[in-house]
Amino acid sequence: MNNFPYSQVDLIREVFHYQSRFEGSTMVFKIDYPVTETPGFPGLVKDLALLAKTGFKVIIIPGVKENIDAVLKQHDIDASYAATKGFPVRITTSQTIKYVEMAAFSVASRFMTFLSGSRIEALIGNFVRARGLGVIDGIDTEHTGTVDKIYASSLSRVLNLGMVPILPCIGWSPSGKPYNVPTDEIALTVSSALGAAKLFIVTMHSGMRSDILSRTDNIEKRADGSILRLTLQQAKDIVAANENCVQTILPENSKPHLGEADIELLKQYLRELKLGIKASHAGVHRAHIVDGREEGSVLKELFSNLGVGMMIYTDEYDSIRAFHSRDLPDILRLMEPLMQKGILVRRNADQIQEKKNDYAVLEIDGSIRACGALHDWGGTPGFTTDGTPGGEQGEIAAIATDPQYTDLGLGRRIVSYLIDKARKCSMRRVFVLTTQTPDWFESLGFKETTVDTLPEKKRKVYNQSRNSRIFALEL
Repeated sequence: MNNFPYSQVDLIREVFHYQSRFEGSTMVFKIDYPVTETPGFPGLVKDLALLAKTGFKVIIIPGVKENIDAVLKQHDIDASYAATKGFPVRITTSQTIKYVEMAAFSVASRFMTFLSGSRIEALIGNFVRARGLGVIDGIDTEHTGTVDKIYASSLSRVLNLGMVPILPCIGWSPSGKPYNVPTDEIALTVSSALGAAKLFIVTMHSGMRSDILSRTDNIEKRADGSILRLTLQQAKDIVAANENCVQTILPENSKPHLGEADIELLKQYLRELKLGIKASHAGVHRAHIVDGREEGSVLKELFSNLGVGMMIYTDEYDSIRAFHSRDLPDILRLMEPLMQKGILVRRNADQIQEKKNDYAVLEIDGSIRACGALHDWGGTPGFTTDGTPGGEQGEIAAIATDPQYTDLGLGRRIVSYLIDKARKCSMRRVFVLTTQTPDWFESLGFKETTVDTLPEKKRKVYNQSRNSRIFALEL
């Protein structure tokens, strides 16, 4: 009999979970221009086509800045910018607007070509009504514009037909005058107008590096130091803490350890974070920043808890809660490998159900990734290890986490939750019995003690042959 790897089974479960959760949802993909020049670009578009085929409503906003620069350079035209709201804005004159349109529609056509190869109908349309920015600091920006309105009903009709709309960086006034509109602004207003479930920012860096960002100490990170996800407030805090670094004239004055390339990368991080923050305020619950060069990055980010990019979220993503009977298969699945290794005492379904009020689970996006229990053993005769009178004692037990989430500190969070629960139950002390993880419990503040400090009822059932070491934490 062939054994199907557990990790693959778990992945299949996650895919079905997210498929059912987001099927029919609108997802906006703002894709930086350099991604279209990479060898993986055809695969990326193929993945977007797959999403469209399987019930997702896909909108593509192609970035085009670098292509505009290249087209202007081919025609010996210098790119010029004006500063507004702290960011440079391209000045699009009556001479350059035709080249901007040429660059924008050529990129949009590339998406159309590859989507057609996947047998997906796509449409490059005039879904953006724009108006001019006008005069900024005495400079007439001419054909540089801003979004005036998104034709949401027209977009919805196209999406309901199963087609993929592609929105270039061009908007038109009611009289038909073309304007060059920032793709970030189009992505944001489209996401808001269509009630998008997600905004994907597809970029050219391999993750947001915590080593070049300030204020990331308590942020969830991967083993390589890249940021996994941020709450809206965490994203705002990081932007606020790093703003001065990109505004300084001499980068070395603010962050001596960063080189010029890192400073440029930091600027890009902040632009992406700000777009994600604005999207969150506009009602988009999740903004994802993914590396467009990585094979299958969009699918990996969309269909798994851990993903491969960085997410800003406003909805409840993870939480610790009381155990429900429906959770039984999941916590047995988490505990089984540890019970086989002898790290956990073997428990069956009936034993867990009997003590179900003792258990808690940590849920990430609807999937259980860690569990633990607090068993009440009553009072302790005599004194505790610090010499204070004995009181009610609780045993922290059955701590198990999904091995894929080892680096995220889920075990620590479950133990902290159970310690808080013990305090609320007026327990004076919690203890653990362990054979293979003493160092881990010591790192959480537990101190080794002896069997005779255990409550009488626990001492009577202590398994001498297992010879577990005992660690306690005074509350």
